[in-house]
Amino acid sequence: MPDRLTLVFDADDTLWENNVLFERAFAAFSAWLAHPTLDEAAIRAVLNEVERATVVTHGYGTLSFLHALQVVFERLRERTATVDEVAEIQAFGAAMLRGDLELVPGVVETLTELGTRHDLLLLTKGDVEEQQRKIDASTLAPHFRSTHIVPDKHVDTYRRLVGEHDLDPARTWMIGNSPRSDILPARAAGMNAVFIPNPYTWELEIAELPHDEGVLHLTALTELTKHF
Repeated sequence: MPDRLTLVFDADDTLWENNVLFERAFAAFSAWLAHPTLDEAAIRAVLNEVERATVVTHGYGTLSFLHALQVVFERLRERTATVDEVAEIQAFGAAMLRGDLELVPGVVETLTELGTRHDLLLLTKGDVEEQQRKIDASTLAPHFRSTHIVPDKHVDTYRRLVGEHDLDPARTWMIGNSPRSDILPARAAGMNAVFIPNPYTWELEIAELPHDEGVLHLTALTELTKHF
């Protein structure tokens, strides 16, 4: 690929680890809840059901997650949480609210090399303040021509990005770990995509990827320099 392309990067669980913090918080919440009959997997199923509803009203991010935990608590305990219990639940999100993050291996070197050959954009979804805090903490923003924080990622999100930057969809690649948010809607907008799975990808982001020649499957971010 000798000509300059546009590479659009997802952020959470693509450039830095994110959902692993939510997994740790959920495990701590489940242990604290100490439900007499439900194990962690059963509590997880309840949380997934709650989150499918709460993301519609509360969006994505830590505050939405903590709200969902409180709903789960009250549903399973069959009562309203006390002030002290609400404080305990909120404390499970401390690491995320601080903006703690760990860059994936080789991200700086990879972005640095790719930036010499291609135009790089960042597209992440979630709460604007929270996502900007993570972008700032990562110190990766200078690698990108522009950064974009959106409430959600649908096909229209990618179409707007194409229009805003006057991109050629056939020469634009979306790079991410989420089939539902990164790969499928980008392909529906006419873009190509690179799927880099993350073992901690949020269950609500998982979807089946059909056989598609427009999707490049890699195992690590660092492999991008071999293809672009």
